[in-house]
Amino acid sequence: MSAPMEIGARTYEIRTYGCQMNVHDSERLAGLLEDAGYVRAGDAEPDVVVFNTCAVRENADNRLYGNLGHLRPVKDGHPGMQIAVGGCLAQKDRDTIVERAPWVDVVFGTHNIGSLPVLLERARIQDEAQVEIEESLVTFPSTLPTRRESPYAAWVSISVGCNNTCTFCIVPALRGKERDRRPGEILAEVEALVADGVLEITLLGQNVNAYGSGFGALASAPREVREMTGDGQSAFAGLLRACGGVDGLERVRFTSPHPKDFTDDVIAAMAETPNVMPSLHMPLQSGADPVLRAMRRSYRQERYLGIIEKVRAAIPDAAITTDIIVGFPGETEEDFEQTLHVVREARFSGAFTFQYSKRPGTPAATMDGQVPKEVVQERYERLVALQEEISWEENKKRLGHTLEVLVAEGEGRKDGATRRLSGRARDNRLVHFQAPDEPVRPGDMVTVEVTYAAPHHLVADKPVAGVRRTRAGDAWEARQGAAAPKGVSLGMPGIGRPAVSAVQAGSSSCSTCS
Repeated sequence: MSAPMEIGARTYEIRTYGCQMNVHDSERLAGLLEDAGYVRAGDAEPDVVVFNTCAVRENADNRLYGNLGHLRPVKDGHPGMQIAVGGCLAQKDRDTIVERAPWVDVVFGTHNIGSLPVLLERARIQDEAQVEIEESLVTFPSTLPTRRESPYAAWVSISVGCNNTCTFCIVPALRGKERDRRPGEILAEVEALVADGVLEITLLGQNVNAYGSGFGALASAPREVREMTGDGQSAFAGLLRACGGVDGLERVRFTSPHPKDFTDDVIAAMAETPNVMPSLHMPLQSGADPVLRAMRRSYRQERYLGIIEKVRAAIPDAAITTDIIVGFPGETEEDFEQTLHVVREARFSGAFTFQYSKRPGTPAATMDGQVPKEVVQERYERLVALQEEISWEENKKRLGHTLEVLVAEGEGRKDGATRRLSGRARDNRLVHFQAPDEPVRPGDMVTVEVTYAAPHHLVADKPVAGVRRTRAGDAWEARQGAAAPKGVSLGMPGIGRPAVSAVQAGSSSCSTCS
């Protein structure tokens, strides 16, 4: 049951599309609004609707303007209602949004999300749209108030922006050059989260393993960075090892790395730090060297497969996922066969697969050799079929294995009908398990034996072998007295063949640019 709403308090709803960075930004937007006195909307129409947008996919624009169009009559019938648009598409389109949808009240960019409450108030008082786009970061987002969606797992941004120049990606132009947080600030946030009950963190960045480059030359970097890299290891490897020293932190993940920056010392840190999980998301994009060159990706097939081989040698049970773009301009049938070859060799546990879509403002949009839609579709279906087969084979290898699962909230859409609960294993595989007789809360740990494998999940239908109640479960239980989280609307694809809406929405972790 939701907590009673403050009388007279304005209500809000945030609709999020795109990557994990956007999801985490939406947590900050929620924190900012609640800090300013707003409360989450219940079943009634909210007073403020915020769209946090993505610009990665071709029809992101159409999706936004379609949703804004549906909302216009609602606003007409709701005096005082305000609509705000932020995120990557807002950074890109700026004044165009108000021109195409003049009923929008506020437009803000990726660099000034902290301005939202002030802009809403200014728009209300002046009775005119407020458009404020900054060209560079105003305040590092992690310093802003945050209303986190989960009491047991949390994103922790270690950097913003990206220094890569991939020809298909518009994100660096919208998020800016990479800026890194000092290690002490990151670890202080992690420790504070753990003190609040969080068991799992995911280190987040557009190119997470380039961490440290944002400080410039090592000689002029902060002392704590120099100390972290004093034995020759990279700053990111040092950060992973430092997270291993946080008492009470049980699981550490990160996304998304870039193959060009993925060094042996990071693999060693993963293998040697007990709370760094045996899971890795390593974007491939294409297995063909000519296509990688055209994408301006600074690695080739041999280098990529070499990384996978080293990871598997150091962490045999690692589950490795990836991103793949099909139909990049100039891609030949031979090029596509090279991608299939890498998929067979790497044996990914899952893949986020995308059909190439033009993004205005990127070099790839004007390249010769645009591949016909029907060719892209046929290749895409072959890729998905192959990856589904491999995913299923890899999951079948887990039959009979005993796994520790962090119980999650909202992971299993059919849990009510099947009388199961769901959660994530250490390697991040989704596990549906038989509900035990004793109460189990999101954030608690269960020990289960895998009895069935599907391409995208595992099932454990034997009685649960053990339940470990945790501080995270206590935190989840304590939160139930507060207003129930509404949840963000993720415009993110699942692993495997996406639904139509997911294909239209965006990528994982802006991972098409990692």
